[in-house]
Amino acid sequence: MRSASGRPSPLKVKRDIYERSRQNMLDTQLIPRGISRPEVLHAMLTVPRHLFVDEALWSQAYTDHALPIGEKQTISQPYMVAFMTEALGLKGDERVLEIGTGSGYQAAVLSMIAHRVYSVERIGTIAARARKLLDGFMCSNVIIRVSDGTLGWPDEAPFDAVIVTAGSPTVPEALIAQLKPGGRLVIPVGQEEDQKLLRITKREDGGADTEVLGGCKFVKLIGKQGWQEARERASL
Repeated sequence: MRSASGRPSPLKVKRDIYERSRQNMLDTQLIPRGISRPEVLHAMLTVPRHLFVDEALWSQAYTDHALPIGEKQTISQPYMVAFMTEALGLKGDERVLEIGTGSGYQAAVLSMIAHRVYSVERIGTIAARARKLLDGFMCSNVIIRVSDGTLGWPDEAPFDAVIVTAGSPTVPEALIAQLKPGGRLVIPVGQEEDQKLLRITKREDGGADTEVLGGCKFVKLIGKQGWQEARERASL
């Protein structure tokens, strides 16, 4: 299988009965809202979102809303996954840091576009489940670490892009520090019930330019440079 860019893709997916549902997702949720990059649309059409949620929720997997995945975490709505992925501006040769592995769905989408994905998850059971799923799709270019995501992954820095799938009260300084000059960070920032999705581009001089992409609502980003509750889990 090859990605829309023409390079080999690690994701191996068998044909399934939800292919029409994925096409409908593109036609009714993504394309009308402005998702247009071929590589993003191809990834969203290919990755079987239903396998990243409990079987009882398969019939809802391609609807326009987030779904629970356990441990008070969620899998983002398809549009938000596509929108954040497109906002990274990936061309195919990037090393991407993902904060919040969750179900593994966002990582699977990124794996079809980026050269390598480094994903950090603070909850060990969720990380293990995501790893098993991604191994089933032969996503060998996704590496998962259980740690405090607000601190990034300094041993593998710098990164071309960083995506954060949980809302933070402020932008973690560690994530900006681990960006390459010209790199992009996409992150929800704000209060628990009211966040804005930001795209932060690091300048050559070490400063950063910030754009507001819109409003959103994500679960809390827990950690030393995020929300301070449940600190005991951040040490897993």
